[in-house]
Amino acid sequence: MTIRCPRRCALIYLEGEFTDNLHTQRGNAEHARVDRAAHTTNRDRARVEYALPVWSERLGLIGKCAVVEFWPDGIIYPVEYKHGARRAWLNDDLQLVGQAVCLEEMLERSIPRGAIFHAGSKRRREVEFNGLLRLQLDECVAEVRSLVGQTHLPPPTSDTRRCRECSMRDICQPEAARRLADGGAARSALFDPDA
Repeated sequence: MTIRCPRRCALIYLEGEFTDNLHTQRGNAEHARVDRAAHTTNRDRARVEYALPVWSERLGLIGKCAVVEFWPDGIIYPVEYKHGARRAWLNDDLQLVGQAVCLEEMLERSIPRGAIFHAGSKRRREVEFNGLLRLQLDECVAEVRSLVGQTHLPPPTSDTRRCRECSMRDICQPEAARRLADGGAARSALFDPDA
């Protein structure tokens, strides 16, 4: 499964719930800083667009690129900003390749790579948009579409480390949801000898 936490996704996009925490506030502040300029030219003569709206009709995606560099040699290079230290997260890479796919469709140009800028370490991490990452993006989009058709919230993620610093923890209540699920399984086993 490519969705980091289907329950969080459903709470945000199906239930319309969202709360900030320190991490989301830092991310919002970083994007607010980056989104101020419409476009500039950097010292290497690349045109830099900020907060560029993008979309893909094929995937049904809309969004906004934090930064897109248009180089004189024709290279198009999306850069996503994250507030933390430099480290690889699949969800960040999927967000970036999603932006690249939108740009490719809009501009009819191939975009082989981009970067995540980690504000905490002031360093970029280059991401290659290989076939596996593109396939994972397609799977993620399909998973979200499937999630939209559900009538109940999915269970919390089994990776409890992800819950510790999640901004949605109080709304999600992962421990309570797990206890309810465990109790239901125990009740079924108690009264159903074949379980």
